[in-house]
Amino acid sequence: MNNLFEAVAKELKLKLTQVENTVKLLDEGATVPFISRYRKEVTGNLDENQIGDILKTVTYLRNLEKRKEEVIALIEEQGKLTEELKLSIEKAEKLQEVEDLYLPYKKRRKTKADIAIEKGLEPLAQYIYLMKSYDDLAKKANEFITEEVETIEEAIEGAKLIIAQGISEKAEYREKLRELLLKNGIIVSKNTKKAEELDTKKVYSDYYEYSEPIKTIPSHRVLAVNRGEKEEILSVSLKVEDNVRERMDSILLSEFSNKEVLEFLKTITTDAFDRLIFPSIEREVRNVLTEKSEAEAIAVFKENLKNLLLQPPLKEKNILGLDPGYRTGCKVAIVDKNGFYVTNDVFYLVEEMNTPKQLETSKNKILKYIKDYDIDIIAIGNGTASRETESFVANTLKECNKDVKYIIVNEAGASVYSASKLANEEFPDLDVTVRGAISIGRRIQDPLGELVKIDPKSIGVGMYQHDVDQKELDSSLDEVIASVVNSVGINVNTASWALLEHVSGVKKNTAKSIIEYRRENGNFKNRKQLLKVKGIGAKAYEQMAGFLIIEDGENIFDNTIIHPESYNIAEEILSVVGITMEEYRTNLNESREKLKKFNYNKFADEKGYGKETVKDVYEALIRDRRDPRDELEKPLLKSDILKIDNLKEGMELEGTVRNVVKFGAFVDIGLKNDALLHISEISDKYIDDPSKVLSVGQIIKVKIKDVDLKRERVGLTKKGM
Repeated sequence: MNNLFEAVAKELKLKLTQVENTVKLLDEGATVPFISRYRKEVTGNLDENQIGDILKTVTYLRNLEKRKEEVIALIEEQGKLTEELKLSIEKAEKLQEVEDLYLPYKKRRKTKADIAIEKGLEPLAQYIYLMKSYDDLAKKANEFITEEVETIEEAIEGAKLIIAQGISEKAEYREKLRELLLKNGIIVSKNTKKAEELDTKKVYSDYYEYSEPIKTIPSHRVLAVNRGEKEEILSVSLKVEDNVRERMDSILLSEFSNKEVLEFLKTITTDAFDRLIFPSIEREVRNVLTEKSEAEAIAVFKENLKNLLLQPPLKEKNILGLDPGYRTGCKVAIVDKNGFYVTNDVFYLVEEMNTPKQLETSKNKILKYIKDYDIDIIAIGNGTASRETESFVANTLKECNKDVKYIIVNEAGASVYSASKLANEEFPDLDVTVRGAISIGRRIQDPLGELVKIDPKSIGVGMYQHDVDQKELDSSLDEVIASVVNSVGINVNTASWALLEHVSGVKKNTAKSIIEYRRENGNFKNRKQLLKVKGIGAKAYEQMAGFLIIEDGENIFDNTIIHPESYNIAEEILSVVGITMEEYRTNLNESREKLKKFNYNKFADEKGYGKETVKDVYEALIRDRRDPRDELEKPLLKSDILKIDNLKEGMELEGTVRNVVKFGAFVDIGLKNDALLHISEISDKYIDDPSKVLSVGQIIKVKIKDVDLKRERVGLTKKGM
């Protein structure tokens, strides 16, 4: 076990004690958010990312050790385990090394080489290592003529097959050739015979005659050719230039010392390479490329999702939510400033499809709803008929006496939510279309609370999310949601079970039990009441208590990030400063002025408390509970529409970043389609990763670079701004 911890510490450049203590906490069932916030002294102040890295690395190495044990046992069962082989397996640092060493002993279908061995040709194969000439070999082969081996040529061919198989299974050769292919190989794709029929829109036309070095191909192109191959539009292969192939051949020829018969030996190594090794390592390298590309795609998705979930809520706003549509009309839902559904309607407001009377009725209804329900913001979904709806709303607001703004909301996943079990539980009497309009409205009031109800893959802030390992994607996105939810802190008296289930220590059934308890007993008055909820024991309570907030509860500390286990420290700090709990509650500003003189380092030393814990408790006492979203830019509200015909090159405007990918970002500037800000146009300086300077939800100033009216595409730039 110590070797494992040492390996983790070395790889992640951490102290051994940090790794040991963190893994112990994880093994005991502690969550990553809990450890990073409330066990800083134990871990040496590691953050969430470092703890997550420890968890992943330990899991990989434990799986590696488990696989080593399995492989050693399997080879031992065959009676073929030597001390040298066992030592090689035990020293392996990667799973691929273990699999390479196991390959010769792996159960497989009988090969031509296996049949040759059964025919007794293995001694002849060994003689090839000693032969000085072909005549010499032929003379030896004559000794192996039997009923099963009728000719000298057949005997020699069998011996060659045995050696070719042996060479192909040697771990050292496979590793060297794999590395050469990764560093010097070329990925090639061509259109298949089915391409014309299957790719009518020429989505993959860029890859019909395409090649690129493996070491430079970006992740999005790897995933693109993978998808084209899966859809039978592309055929994809790897190749090497002649000079690289010569280096590969020389590696395999090092198997032999008797170079007098080089041309003969080359026939064996060529067969081993072409028939056995290359198809295998080609698959392995394709897998390496895919895994790397999927990891990058998932990382982009994680970052985008995090920034989307952290979008600042527009609190205390009455919302008119619109889910646009042509034939069936625009679904309407009014949501009050507390997030409660009020009423619904249907507007017919697309000029090309509805009568003047319908348009007039819709306009009057919008103005009436604004007045009757004191509407602050109109939220318009960005799907079908979105821009027609926006145009109608913008013109209507010109006749409104109140200063009402509108906003275009990314409605991705709204239909998934509206048909979900959760939506049915929330609004059993409402049509799915109305639920969608409610979701659109709530997304600007509380993006986090609403978006956690939806499968993150449906939110639309990534690329190729359906092409990557779904289990890994789900796990990674769950990590992001948990991180954001726990960094924000959740009001236990208002949160849905869909939000609660992402809180540290809370599982889905526990979340539903909390809601049930709230329904039967009213709001929680203090954190300790959580222990009365079915399924919550001491351990679960420890993990969740600090992340669940109770506003206006019996204990003012329940509305802070202070963990109940540290309430005594908070009380002692107040006592040292000369403040009672009642004074702290009723005279908060005056109490905080007194606290400014408090020396928390000195207090921690005198009392023997952990300095990081005391610092966190002190900072929670001296300032309001900080929502990280409060420091971010609010969403961009609008009062008039922008048309593509109005755009000119060089025009400057503001936009909202909707998606960040490896080759740039898509920006909502108010048109039907988001405009592309290519990676080369993000800055006057070289940028290798757009996510380093841009994030989903960010409001940026851009310049129009080019306008393609025919394809309704707009290119943006930030150069020179």
